[in-house]
Amino acid sequence: MAKTGKAKTTTKRKPKGAKRGAVSHHAALIYTMVLVSAADREMNDFEMSSIGQDVLRLPVFRDFDENRLPTVAAECAELLDSDEGLENVLDIIAQAMPEKLRETAYALACEIAASDGKITQEEARILEMVRHRLGLGRLVSAAIERGARARAIRL
Repeated sequence: MAKTGKAKTTTKRKPKGAKRGAVSHHAALIYTMVLVSAADREMNDFEMSSIGQDVLRLPVFRDFDENRLPTVAAECAELLDSDEGLENVLDIIAQAMPEKLRETAYALACEIAASDGKITQEEARILEMVRHRLGLGRLVSAAIERGARARAIRL
């Protein structure tokens, strides 16, 4: 592949209502899960329960005060409800998410989408947006998605 001399650039906007670094990696992970849960405009009990269980059991949340979960989730929902909410939340997630946790964030997003036994078209679109914003490759993403489906399967 020949180089054209131009670097590929991505547009990085500063999210409205949030400063760079204004949210922790914990909040960014929770925002990712809430974003997927809210994709179809309905945050159902299966999805909310899955978010809570993930926060309680996963090592990445060991130093997170689980009592803050409702507040962080509500902050994300409020941001989503504002002008350009989806883009702002995606920007916040991408800016706050350490490279080391990007696959984890996508895995959590997939788990939430699959938690109620079906992935809606809206959830699939949000997953695609998250995948692109976090810069994850197709093969890695496909493996994560397949693992989430396998764990959520019911008879």
